[in-house]
Amino acid sequence: MRRTAVMAGGIAVALAAGQAPEFAQQYRQRLGGAIEEMQAVVARFDEDAVRSGLSREEALALYSESAETFFRDRGISMREAVARYESLAEQVERMGAMPPIARPLALTRGYDERLVRGAWRDFEPALPITPHGLAWAAAGFGIGALMTMAIARLLGFGRRRRRARAR
Repeated sequence: MRRTAVMAGGIAVALAAGQAPEFAQQYRQRLGGAIEEMQAVVARFDEDAVRSGLSREEALALYSESAETFFRDRGISMREAVARYESLAEQVERMGAMPPIARPLALTRGYDERLVRGAWRDFEPALPITPHGLAWAAAGFGIGALMTMAIARLLGFGRRRRRARAR
């Protein structure tokens, strides 16, 4: 029974761990779409600023210095859009520089919360047939098997059999 439990625990964690590369890939797809949209917004703003003889910072400063609340709020929104665009661009660069097997680890820091929530909401599990997916599944199997053995040992499973054999 203990072997069956260890196998079941290992397989369960393998299936879960094998999804990490797929989730990272679905996040990267969302990231690509988001950065394209943010780039378009920032580029239009920059073009408008240049047409008016301003840099991006000068245009943002005009918004900030406006007496009108609406324009100050729009300046804040545009600063946030520029910051998000720059953050997304850094993520694309960082994930692109990583080997595929390590990309799920990129989601442990510096991720976009909206994109993660959207990717999780729409996540569709997939069989890990890529080399890095299989590696994550194999590591998950090992971790799951070890965890199950530790739990079984803590709960005393398998002790009777050893005691019976000793007699």
